[in-house]
Amino acid sequence: MGAVAAATRAAEETFGTPPASARALHGGDLSDVLLLEWPDGRRVVAKCGPLVDREARMLRAIRSAGAPAPDVLACTAHVLFLETLDEASPTPPAWQSLGVGLRRLHDSTGATYGWQDDYAFGSVEILNDAMEDWPAFWGERRLLATANGTPADLRRRIDALVRRLPDLLPSAPPPALLHGDLWSGNALFGPGGTAFFIDPACYHGHAEVDLAMLHLFGRPAPAFWEGYGPTEPGMDDRRPVYQLWPALVHLRLFGSSYRGLVERCLSAVGG
Repeated sequence: MGAVAAATRAAEETFGTPPASARALHGGDLSDVLLLEWPDGRRVVAKCGPLVDREARMLRAIRSAGAPAPDVLACTAHVLFLETLDEASPTPPAWQSLGVGLRRLHDSTGATYGWQDDYAFGSVEILNDAMEDWPAFWGERRLLATANGTPADLRRRIDALVRRLPDLLPSAPPPALLHGDLWSGNALFGPGGTAFFIDPACYHGHAEVDLAMLHLFGRPAPAFWEGYGPTEPGMDDRRPVYQLWPALVHLRLFGSSYRGLVERCLSAVGG
């Protein structure tokens, strides 16, 4: 069954009547994303995919932390229904709102590093079994796990870097609730200076992981830092260690055009 048919059937079962239309929205590697509309003007976003129940739990966790995310309206085995959010161009107040929201997210902490479920970016598995040592978590659950299948010369450099992580990363930063995939495309800016977190890949870890991701394909506006507040000394030095993981994910998903990004991250930390 295709995504439109699956979403339409699930919507009728969930909301009582079938939507009048369903059109595709931009989606990610995990889910087909549709906008469903009813004759009475009601609009609902539907995401179809194998892990939507896990995304629903993440979005609820973000909202429980007091950070902005779309409301989960319902979730079936393969379809997640979300409130529809209006989009607008990012303004300084919206960037400041994003910073305030991210600080609230990071102020919500767990007991260990990891998450209740594993996750995935497309074919790249994200392992989240809990650990109490942060450099070990980052090395084993992120860098080494994602380096599987990469060229042998890169794997040797990553192995060597992982052995150095206890000297490069704090051993026990607060296990902040992370968005987990916070590039600018996963921040939805709305009217009136609002901003929301979408498409999360949550787990508990060092808050700088999200901040590093925000700098991977651009950089947040200055107003973001007004909302987020102070950061830890040495953050810029640690940034390439944290950017290496999404660089590896892109290399795995999209091929050799991202090898240069991986190498730049490694070289930036002497790897």
